[in-house]
Amino acid sequence: MVGIEIYDEDYFDDKNEFFTLDSFEFENGKVLNDVSVEYMTFGTPKYDKKGVIENAIVYCHGSLGNFSSMKKIIPLVGEDGPFDENKYFFICMSALGSPGSCSPSSTGLKNKFPKYSIKDVANFQKQFLLKKFNITHVLGMIGNSMGGFVSLTQAIESPDFADFIICGVSSYKVAGHDYILSRFVNEIIESDPDYNKGEMTYSLIRTLRLANLAEFNFGLSKEALRAMSNDELRSEFENFGNESINVDIYDVKYCNESCMNYDVENDLNKIKSKVLIISCKQDPHFPPELDGIPMSEKIDDSQLIVMDSQLGHLCFNEIETISDELKVFMKNFE
Repeated sequence: MVGIEIYDEDYFDDKNEFFTLDSFEFENGKVLNDVSVEYMTFGTPKYDKKGVIENAIVYCHGSLGNFSSMKKIIPLVGEDGPFDENKYFFICMSALGSPGSCSPSSTGLKNKFPKYSIKDVANFQKQFLLKKFNITHVLGMIGNSMGGFVSLTQAIESPDFADFIICGVSSYKVAGHDYILSRFVNEIIESDPDYNKGEMTYSLIRTLRLANLAEFNFGLSKEALRAMSNDELRSEFENFGNESINVDIYDVKYCNESCMNYDVENDLNKIKSKVLIISCKQDPHFPPELDGIPMSEKIDDSQLIVMDSQLGHLCFNEIETISDELKVFMKNFE
């Protein structure tokens, strides 16, 4: 499980919209009908001669985030900012598997929901953009954590889809300590005999809390955690656990498995988009030496920025600290 997002649902209150896909077919052949997509848009659309938006930038959120995760780049959308809202049109959807869109919890299918992959998440996104906006090509994609998985997968499966990709605190595969963390979360959830009931019980709520608490150590940097007193840590740990039980256990399980099986290392040579990789020196999930740096060496026409942030894996919450570097990169796409 790659860093479940605890987000402010009211940040973009009344900004979310909904669209219904007639159907969606998963990689495994399963089909769901009347599929809901939650999304929001922001910025200034510009149209080509055929009336199709040509300056769209798609924001891809992390594990079980939603459309409002786009709040992370809001400090950069002002006039002359790297993501100036007068120059670009942003689209952020709640991904397949996230509760605002089609997911185990929102459909009521729970543990009968079709198993999905990161490729399914990318296909879901691509189908939505086509059906809702008639978009078959975007200017760019910004992916944070699991959103980076989606962006890279989209660029591999459809090499001409995006001019650029910004892949933040992410990787080309889940391996090593991250794979073990995902296996551990799976073990915790599957160990509860109530999991197969398909409905929340007191036992499952407790299990959900334990599964999410396994993630606590992989958010903030080790330095930030060490700077807190044990009393502060105890309070933060309890609050994190209490907040995370608002997420459905079946959404967590399915998302965790989709990330656990993610690996595009052998397909990185298919990417044609210009790629900007953002790593964080203190990221416990994807440290630069294991993920960002090797990824930059494997992808042609890529650049690497290594942030220095005590927020660790959550460093996109202060992405404005690399505003100048982002502005230089975005000059290529004005």
